[in-house]
Amino acid sequence: MSPSRPFTGIFPIAPTPFTESGELDLEGQRRVLDCMLAQGVDGICILANYSEQFLLSDGERDTLLDLCLSHVSGRVPVIVTCSHFSTRIAIARAQAAASAGATMLMLMPPYHGVGLRADENLMLQHFARVAEATSVPVMVQDAPLSGVTLSVPFLIRLAREVPAVRYFKIEMPGAAAKLRNLIETGGDAIEGPFDGEESITLMADLDAGATGTMPSALLPDLIKPVLTLHRAGRRKEAAAAYAHILPLINYENRQCGLRATKAVMAAGGVIKSDAVRHPLEALHPATRAGLLELAAAVNPISLRWGR
Repeated sequence: MSPSRPFTGIFPIAPTPFTESGELDLEGQRRVLDCMLAQGVDGICILANYSEQFLLSDGERDTLLDLCLSHVSGRVPVIVTCSHFSTRIAIARAQAAASAGATMLMLMPPYHGVGLRADENLMLQHFARVAEATSVPVMVQDAPLSGVTLSVPFLIRLAREVPAVRYFKIEMPGAAAKLRNLIETGGDAIEGPFDGEESITLMADLDAGATGTMPSALLPDLIKPVLTLHRAGRRKEAAAAYAHILPLINYENRQCGLRATKAVMAAGGVIKSDAVRHPLEALHPATRAGLLELAAAVNPISLRWGR
């Protein structure tokens, strides 16, 4: 398949399944990808924060990159997260992703802890050097995790000075206002305004002009109709569809984080274990029970795909 641009719709984050002893579950990873394709996703993002990328070795990243790209085999576009504080390492990751067949790269701004960050000129150079190393479009991830402020004027400057940078995942507080400002001010330079954060502000973000969303892989089959209805001008129906699933999205976002998708996929037979790597902790049994209760009420594909 030759993906067409601009990319729009729902591009969920693929979780990384582990065995109970903490090893990569490679067969489970293939099943995760197959489940996501069955969910009707428009694309898949791998090696992201919700993939526990910060708990993977370099060798494990390489293994997962090759496995995911070869298994998806062009059926949908695949975005590969290549974030790193080191520009040199980010370039190497980007080149490996492009060689493996990535459709797009996703990068956070360079940061390390709370005090080690680059200024705007150095951030621009970071994105530009990564973009110049490949012919693959780049998505900027504007997320609270980095602690870096990416102003709208800077994002527009980045889009205008680095032609490969045309996609933006905005998941900061006040995402809708920032998306609206970015779209209205950036014009044609903004090809793909997306939101994230498990789609917890999706309706406001769609109203602001977002054309895509990057949630977890928990319930993309139930989120996608919200985008489809909104795009068709059927906002009232989109809002009703969103209201139906919002309790589950809220519980995921506020109580579970990246563990939610794994817990539901394990309950649904997609993967054998919902294990996360230390120092992350497993969900408390009561929290897991609350999650599964809300999931059962809306019955996403992830809860029944493997049964």
